[in-house]
Amino acid sequence: MGVDEKRLGEGIVSVQEVAHRRAERGEAMPGRERSHVTQDIDIKSLIRTVPDFPKPGILFRDITTLLKHADGFHAVVEKLAGAYRGRAIDKIAAIESRGFIVGAALAYSLNVGFVPIRKQGKLPAENFGHDYHLEYGTDRLELHTDGIQRGEQVLLVDDLIATGGTAEAALTLIGIAGGSVVGCAFVVDLPDLGGRERIERLGYSVFALCQFPGH
Repeated sequence: MGVDEKRLGEGIVSVQEVAHRRAERGEAMPGRERSHVTQDIDIKSLIRTVPDFPKPGILFRDITTLLKHADGFHAVVEKLAGAYRGRAIDKIAAIESRGFIVGAALAYSLNVGFVPIRKQGKLPAENFGHDYHLEYGTDRLELHTDGIQRGEQVLLVDDLIATGGTAEAALTLIGIAGGSVVGCAFVVDLPDLGGRERIERLGYSVFALCQFPGH
């Protein structure tokens, strides 16, 4: 935004006035320009694969290369929001830690609350937890007792679904809290590991922006 757009004589020009001036000149606001660009973003191509992490034989799908790409990150949030906008959602519950990044941005976009589902010992207030197995070990997830109220509509969000163990543990916590699950949203699905089918067999809908073969 130039100085001529910020000031009118001695006064400050409002955002609405700037938008009006740009519209008169046939210019789009930056956010609107980006919304058009992100429709053509290939999200999958921006995700890096790291072999043998965190253990030998594992192909780690690293979304940090996607997140650092401004239009790529914007596309993730916009596409997920588009899939759920208009649905009755009270809160997004996201899984530590990369799920927080996507989940918080999506909660902001949908104008709903955000609830973190954390690893053991990370929540400061009264909480409850659930132990589970995952593809390379065991872990525990925990949720604040006041995080989700009975009857609230909750969308579960994480960056990736593999075997589905982490997602199932999170869904268990939401159920114990009395929440009603609207669906489960992920950036990446690894279908060969069967996680999506596992969650769908439990009766939950699953949505993912892209898929990768293998482990």
